[in-house]
Amino acid sequence: MLVLWTLVITVATVRRVQRFGAFRAIANMAIASLMSGAAWAIVIRIFVLQPFDIPSASMKPTLLVGDYFFVSKIAYGFSLPFSPPPLAGRIFAAEPQRGDVAIFRLPSNPAVDYVKRIIGLPGDRIQMKDGVLIINAVPVQRERVEDFIDDETGAAIRRWRITLPNGVSYFAIDLQDNGFLDNTSVYTVPPGHYFMLGDNLDNSVDSRVQSVIGYVPFESLVGRSVFIFFSIRRADGKPSVIRSERIGRTIQ
Repeated sequence: MLVLWTLVITVATVRRVQRFGAFRAIANMAIASLMSGAAWAIVIRIFVLQPFDIPSASMKPTLLVGDYFFVSKIAYGFSLPFSPPPLAGRIFAAEPQRGDVAIFRLPSNPAVDYVKRIIGLPGDRIQMKDGVLIINAVPVQRERVEDFIDDETGAAIRRWRITLPNGVSYFAIDLQDNGFLDNTSVYTVPPGHYFMLGDNLDNSVDSRVQSVIGYVPFESLVGRSVFIFFSIRRADGKPSVIRSERIGRTIQ
């Protein structure tokens, strides 16, 4: 009742101040509310949370094709759009952590966004040897767990639980032995840069492919993936299915 009377008084006030009829006063208030809501949505998208979706399989099993998720744009600080030189750079900048699932702009084409996991920090030495991730000459801990069942193809794929040096644990899949990127040279991460790796180890264009991605500068990081807000499976020849069990899932 209090809300109703507040609304009536507000409409009456708008009518008197703007000399509108009741209908026009209500319409004016509705338009103002919509514009205010849209403005807040734009502010949130620019500075706080931005939605993204997954178009490829490079982050299976953590992120599936058809997942829609939010990215925290304040996780690593944020940049003011169109900032002049004195205000350029990040405000409240924070260091990315090993194991973060991050969105970044492709260094060679900032119009393209990628999502990968941060594996190497500045100064780290990264290598793959026989499919095992090695950080600073020490193989990461990995444990064979139950197979990942691909809900698009039904295939059972080898899955590992990988534990990074800082204790972050996640799942990765391994499609084949002796894959193209299972054995690499040693990558030394330059200052101010990060080494990105897909969780689908044999099917990911990431920092191992230096000609395409290489090392990612801090300035190219958009934010950290937070949680999935919608997910749908669209497989050829099959009806689309909403993956309700994935909605609200935290990305780790």
